[in-house]
Amino acid sequence: MKMKDSSPLPPSSLPPLYSPHIEKDNSFTLGPSDRELERVHDQDNLTAPQARRSDLPPSLISPAFTPPATPGTSTPRPPRSIPIDTSLPSDAPRPELLEELPVVECAVRARIPTTTGQEMWLHVYRNNVDTKEHLAIVFGNQIRSHSLDRERPGETELDRMTRGAYVGRLYPGRTSSRIEQIKKAEGIPTKPLAPQQSQPPSTAPSTSDTPSLSSSPASPTSDSDVESSSLDLPLVRIHSECYTGETVWSARCDCGEQLDEAARLMSDVHLSPTGGAIIYLRQEGRGIGLGEKLKAYNLQDLGNDTYEANVMLRHPADARSYGLATAMLMDLGLGGERGIRLLTNNPDKVRAVEGPGREVVVRERVAMVPLAWKTGGKTGIKSEEVEKYLSTKVSSVFPRVAGILLLLSITKSSSAISPYNLPIFATRNLHS
Repeated sequence: MKMKDSSPLPPSSLPPLYSPHIEKDNSFTLGPSDRELERVHDQDNLTAPQARRSDLPPSLISPAFTPPATPGTSTPRPPRSIPIDTSLPSDAPRPELLEELPVVECAVRARIPTTTGQEMWLHVYRNNVDTKEHLAIVFGNQIRSHSLDRERPGETELDRMTRGAYVGRLYPGRTSSRIEQIKKAEGIPTKPLAPQQSQPPSTAPSTSDTPSLSSSPASPTSDSDVESSSLDLPLVRIHSECYTGETVWSARCDCGEQLDEAARLMSDVHLSPTGGAIIYLRQEGRGIGLGEKLKAYNLQDLGNDTYEANVMLRHPADARSYGLATAMLMDLGLGGERGIRLLTNNPDKVRAVEGPGREVVVRERVAMVPLAWKTGGKTGIKSEEVEKYLSTKVSSVFPRVAGILLLLSITKSSSAISPYNLPIFATRNLHS
């Protein structure tokens, strides 16, 4: 019988690997190769379960063992931190501190549910230095204000609950701010004090959701607590008000981004198991006010940097003060030798926050890395103004990094520079 065509088949008509056998036409059929026939013969000699297993192709994607969790996804990665001790001798210049801390009092606090599903406690503070209402944004139930819980003459239980001096949560029909009175009214026996508890109460933070008003959340001074894991220390951020960066989406600074990142870290129980606090100071524009700050913006558009603009307006380059922050941290029970973790890139701020007598002890300085640097410019603030803003903070104090800043200005990319690649002196005053 004569074949219709003896010419070789074009490549497009050849069967793909491991595909079913394709019939070209009724007179010519592509049959299995000798190797395929041998494989079929070997499979016939196997038992049924073995044959079924061999029919499954080996996996090229999944490993033989899959870990229960991938590091960095289900388990949050804590930010980088640097252990510090300002009590050691140092050649670095000391900042000018107030000889006496201001007197502060928490006027009111309230529970604030957030859009991310977390809750925080907003505290409003008054003081004897200015008439502004400074804020403390507290995450977790272990940080409480001493001045808020203090008894005030003539107030009723409703007055106490109205100003936020209660334990636990409010609910319709609640009549007492104290948890012990609520238990007694409902006939729940209260736990009697053991003989060893007749001494002054410990200042260790309470782990219960409803801490007692009589106990102080201040930190103990034992060596074992001081040497405990750094994540056991409360995370603190001292943040100065920035209306333009936090409210009207300004790309001249990264203040709004820093505030959001601080709240994210403190609300995560894995990264801040003992909670945290953002001390929000009402010192807009490094202490010069919003109106003067807008004038400084215009001077910056004329070619001056952020420090030069303030000086041209007859203001200090930085008029901020942190005495109020120190006093507020002490009122929140965050003073003492146990210490805190301070969220900042500025080592000078560490000594300023600790106070004239080291009333607050900073054990670690936690880095605040811009999102644009973390993600290689994919997210975060990207603008010429914010690059100049960050560059000025470094170069005004450390002119030795001029070469790095020049590289940043040439590439016009915030991803071209990373704090992990900068020497330690370059990140000293990177952020306020």
